[in-house]
Amino acid sequence: MQRRQAREAVLQALFQVDVGKVAVDDAITYAVMFNELTGDAEEFCRSLFQGVIAKQTSIDQTIERLAVDWSLHRLGNVDRNVLRIALYELMYREDIPVGATINEAVEIAKAFGNNNSGRFINGILGQFTRDDDHGGAESER
Repeated sequence: MQRRQAREAVLQALFQVDVGKVAVDDAITYAVMFNELTGDAEEFCRSLFQGVIAKQTSIDQTIERLAVDWSLHRLGNVDRNVLRIALYELMYREDIPVGATINEAVEIAKAFGNNNSGRFINGILGQFTRDDDHGGAESER
């Protein structure tokens, strides 16, 4: 399965919703078609996207807690949405290894963000995984 490509499609769809104010259903449909996702990759993509959308309030609260001195909307658009995907995986998807989530998030941030995005994403996700109680996230799984 092409999980990296599926995650990139989720990023594109979230970006469209977040920045372009595109309707949720239209954004994911377009991202799946644009990236030519089928089968398991499409299913993974849609599952991640729907999960992030459903849990966005909780995820955004976690981002605000971890990104000290940065409001959610002050973060770069790519960084904010990469964090949403990765934190959704870490908080709610026990089937995805922590290391895979962090590595994928850092690589996607490097590809689509600015020169500092990879380090920033790695720092935030590292801080999240070091928290003993994850700010209550574990109990929400």
